[in-house]
Amino acid sequence: MHTLTPSTVPIVELTSTLAQKGYCVLDATNVAQWAGCALSELAALSPDWADMPPDNYLKDGGRYRRRRHSSFVFENEALTQVPHRAHWQSLDYNALHGGMERWFEPMRGTTVAAPAWTKLLTALARTAAQVRGTNHVKWCIEAHQFRIDTTDGIGRPTPEGAHRDGVDFVAVFMVNRWGIKGGETRVFDAHGPQGERFTLSEPWSLVLLDDTRVIHETTPIQPVAEGGHRDTLVLTCRADKFQDA
Repeated sequence: MHTLTPSTVPIVELTSTLAQKGYCVLDATNVAQWAGCALSELAALSPDWADMPPDNYLKDGGRYRRRRHSSFVFENEALTQVPHRAHWQSLDYNALHGGMERWFEPMRGTTVAAPAWTKLLTALARTAAQVRGTNHVKWCIEAHQFRIDTTDGIGRPTPEGAHRDGVDFVAVFMVNRWGIKGGETRVFDAHGPQGERFTLSEPWSLVLLDDTRVIHETTPIQPVAEGGHRDTLVLTCRADKFQDA
């Protein structure tokens, strides 16, 4: 099946590309370098996407999304998990599921305790500070483990369509895709006609987005084998405070 391969950048060009274009893509080797860990440490996280609880808030009645969610704060070079809280977005950013508190099951303690976990979130917060030009910000990070499956014949990674998340930065890691077609990532300039489309396929590759500048979506997936699914880790990073009602 033909897919569009993303144009990746080396780690030394991450900050400049993100500042210039509003987004960039890293391959898995550069993601590991960015996070300061071995690629094997990232791969060791991948089994944690199995046996996740269903997302019971889908307004389209679908059964295709499984999900866990936890929240963290990075401040003074330290990462802290905060007490479990609801995920909330305004209707301005999510017309389908905005305006309501969604209480997802928290991430497993073994996932959060993995050394690579702290390194990933720390790398995101430090990059956010570099791009924004400040080292004196509390970064509020929400972590979402997603499995989109083909139980209903089709799975929708972004049922709300092309959107922004109402944060500063969004990091989408491809954890695994198996037995599917589709799932094309599309990134658009929020204030102009420019856009790009590509398919993330390499495990632990990353698209990093400046949410204030770009809109993004992922097209639906369909099965080419029984049990086809797409696993991603989505981290959102917002200065000073979390979104809440």
